[in-house]
Amino acid sequence: GTTLGAFCVFFLKNELSKGMQKALTGFAAGVMVAASIWSLLLPALEQGASLGMWKFLPAVIGFWIGILFLMAIDYFAPPECIDEKCKNKLLLAVTLHNIPEGMAVGVIYAGLLSGAEHITVMGAFSLALGIVIQNFPEGAIISMPLKAEGFSKTKSFLYGVLSGLAEIIGALVTIFLTQIISPIIPYLLAFAAGAMIYVIVEELIPESQDGEHSNLATIGVAVGFVLMMVLDVALG
Repeated sequence: GTTLGAFCVFFLKNELSKGMQKALTGFAAGVMVAASIWSLLLPALEQGASLGMWKFLPAVIGFWIGILFLMAIDYFAPPECIDEKCKNKLLLAVTLHNIPEGMAVGVIYAGLLSGAEHITVMGAFSLALGIVIQNFPEGAIISMPLKAEGFSKTKSFLYGVLSGLAEIIGALVTIFLTQIISPIIPYLLAFAAGAMIYVIVEELIPESQDGEHSNLATIGVAVGFVLMMVLDVALG
């Protein structure tokens, strides 16, 4: 999804308009919010059912660890910038942003492989599909500004593609550790949800509301949220 979005640098002449960036960023945020709820938090709550009235604990604990983990990464990571001299910082910032998404897909498939209840093949697929859909605009939003700043089309495309590799790595590492992490799947599901919510609140929503007031971002959030909700309920 990120690669397809980054490919836009080869056939779009100009940088994406501010309005289009707002709408696409809002759309990505909406998809991620819905995925965090239906694909991650609800399964985490359902798998904690054996704890009775305390079934919410794994979800609460995992969610807060995810929030605090991303907060720590943001604190220690270099600031994001678009400049030839600090292109490595930009790549690092975008890569860190993509890690929670890869972990979310990896955790849900790890739960599926371990035979966890309340996780279905179609439910896992719907989460992966939702991440693919929201990554398409993300790839364009990363690569197009780089081209506008003077990077070549090929370089802009490659940086967009590289930013998406973090998701594959995060997913595969999580899946390979399935046997080890099986007992704490509910915590990890909630952890991924917390990390994704942090990215939404800290990065996507502020970006979508930057500049002149517009309803485009709000509409984008609503469209993304409803689309992911429909996918998850219909396929899950």
